[in-house]
Amino acid sequence: MGGSEQKFVDAAFHTNWVSSVGANIVDFENDIQQYLGNNVYATALNSGTAAIHVALQLLEVTKGDEVLCQSFTFSASANPIIYQGATPVFIDSESETWNMSPDLLEIAIKDRIENYKKPKAIITVYLYGMSYKAKEINAIAEKYEIPVVEDNVEAFGSRYLNQQCDTLSDIGILSFNGNKIITTSGGSALITKNNILKEKAIFLSTQARDKAPHYEHSSIGFNYRMSNILAGIGRGQMEVLDKRIEARRQNFSFYKDNLSQYKSISFLEVPNGSFSNRWMTCIKTDSHKLREQIRLELLHDDIESRPLWKPMHMQPIFKDFLHFTDGTSQTLFEKGLCLPSSSNLTESDLNRVLSIITKTPSL
Repeated sequence: MGGSEQKFVDAAFHTNWVSSVGANIVDFENDIQQYLGNNVYATALNSGTAAIHVALQLLEVTKGDEVLCQSFTFSASANPIIYQGATPVFIDSESETWNMSPDLLEIAIKDRIENYKKPKAIITVYLYGMSYKAKEINAIAEKYEIPVVEDNVEAFGSRYLNQQCDTLSDIGILSFNGNKIITTSGGSALITKNNILKEKAIFLSTQARDKAPHYEHSSIGFNYRMSNILAGIGRGQMEVLDKRIEARRQNFSFYKDNLSQYKSISFLEVPNGSFSNRWMTCIKTDSHKLREQIRLELLHDDIESRPLWKPMHMQPIFKDFLHFTDGTSQTLFEKGLCLPSSSNLTESDLNRVLSIITKTPSL
C-alpha cells in the first residue's frame, strides 16, 4: 500500500457508500482516464476477466462466433470467449516481444475467411509488461475490419510509440488484482473510446437494469461493478503507480546487470519506441534442464519463481481448439522463468535471489 488508501476507504464508510455506487468509483475512473489520456473512458469493474467478458459483449460476440486470442497468456484471456458461447482460435507469439505474431495472425484470418468463419474479434496481450506489435496488428485488424481488445492487465503504465498501452485499439482491459503493479485487491477497468460504450458497460455490469421505477430487465446482465471501498484503495494506489513502475524497472536492471554475463541466460529487451513497466522480470535459459535447476534451487530456499505461461493451445481444456502456431510460445514455456519481481523487494532480497541463481551447478 502507498499510505493514503485508508483515507479514501474511511470516506466510503463515513458516507455509507460501500457497495457499487459512490464518489470513489467516479474519482478512480477519472484518475485512470487522466493517466491514460487520449480521450478515453474508464469503467471500474471487479476483475480483469469480467472486463474481457463485457468487452466481448460490447462487440456483440455471440454463440458460434470465433475470436482470435493470443495463446501465450493466462487462461483469463480466453475463458470469456467460452462464456459467450464463442470459439477461441489461438495465435502463437513472435520472439521479439513474446506477444502475438502479426504474420500468424494474418494467416489465421485468411484461413478462417476461406472457411466462411470470419473472426468477430482479436484479443491481444501485453505480456509481462511488454507491448505487442500494435502498429502491425492494428493494421491487419483494420484491413479485415476486425475489432481488437487489448488485454493490458500486466502493462499498466507501459507505452508504445509514446502512447499509453490500453489506448491503441478499440477496447482496453486493466487489472488491479493482488499481483498487479497496483491493486484494489480485486478489480479492473474497461477502457473505451467513447462514453456511449462506457454507459453500456456500466449497464451490463450492474445487472442490465432498464430505466423503470421497478426492476425491469430486457437484457442479461452481470454483477461486475467495482465497489466504492475497493475504488478507494485504487485512488490511493494511483498516487504511487509511477513509483511502483520505477521499482519494477529497478528490479529488472539489477537482474540484467548481474546475470547478463552468463551466456545461458537472456532477457526480453524493449523494442525501439516502447517503454515497459517491467511488471515481471523474466529470463530465458538455454535449456529446460537449466530452467528447472534454477527454479528448484530457489524453491529449496523458500523463494518462489514460476515458469512462463503455459500456452493455451497446450492446456488440457483448450488442446482441441484450432491454433496457428510455430513453436515459439512452447519454447518460451519450456525455457523461461519469472523471477521474484515485487515492488517492495529490498537490496538484500535481490542479492539473496542472485546468490542462489549464480550457484546453480549448470550455469
